[in-house]
Amino acid sequence: MKTPDPIFEIKAGKLTLSEHAGTCAESRTLAVGQVVNKLRHDGVIKGWRDELYPVADTFYGEPFFFMERAAVSMLGVLEYGVHINGLVRDSPQEEPKMWIARRSKTKSKFPGMLDHLVAGGQPAGLSLMDNVIKECGEEAGVPEEMARAGIQATGAISYEGWDPKSSRISRVVLFNYDLYLPRDFSPVPVDGEVEEFFLWSIDEVKQSMALDCPDPIKPNCYVVIIDYLLRMGYISPETPGYLDVLRELRSGDCR
Repeated sequence: MKTPDPIFEIKAGKLTLSEHAGTCAESRTLAVGQVVNKLRHDGVIKGWRDELYPVADTFYGEPFFFMERAAVSMLGVLEYGVHINGLVRDSPQEEPKMWIARRSKTKSKFPGMLDHLVAGGQPAGLSLMDNVIKECGEEAGVPEEMARAGIQATGAISYEGWDPKSSRISRVVLFNYDLYLPRDFSPVPVDGEVEEFFLWSIDEVKQSMALDCPDPIKPNCYVVIIDYLLRMGYISPETPGYLDVLRELRSGDCR
């Protein structure tokens, strides 16, 4: 039986596609998809999403190919996503409260942990805002009109991480949003990814940062929440380490 031609190869110490993957986005997508599907069949890749991610030099660049979202971190591909701080307040003078979600216990990653009101990867074929609106409806039942009226883009953070258990590299850029919701509106789980939603005061949000917090938030939500606390002045610039934290929020490959 003929051994399949290799799709990947190492050049100058870097993993790259071989000539057998083809020279256009369509052929590369098909070739990489065959490898990724084999890894799925072998049980290496879990949490399959049926959601294609563009792989490109930059967020604004033309994709070289597209690949299944669940496989992205296995290859160290730069990932993009949106995270939404869900907020409630009666007036600009009032300290807001933040909606917190509890992830479903059936999630493949971080089951049962606390999470943002809404968060999701940035798939191919959608603008950032269209993705935000879609995720708001799918995850929390926020009507489109309400989401568009209350959403504010607030910037981005970036980070890199290494999981020794799975040997996966995370290279991530998250676009951050604040969503101010009416006080009489309560989000509801829609797509089964969340078990419940509840409101936290800013003090409760701060307390969740403690290393010994018994009910922690999903790790990458912390960086987005810390960015919010810094932006809104809930952490003083005179606090020791303030500039170190500010710098670390954009320590990843942001392009």
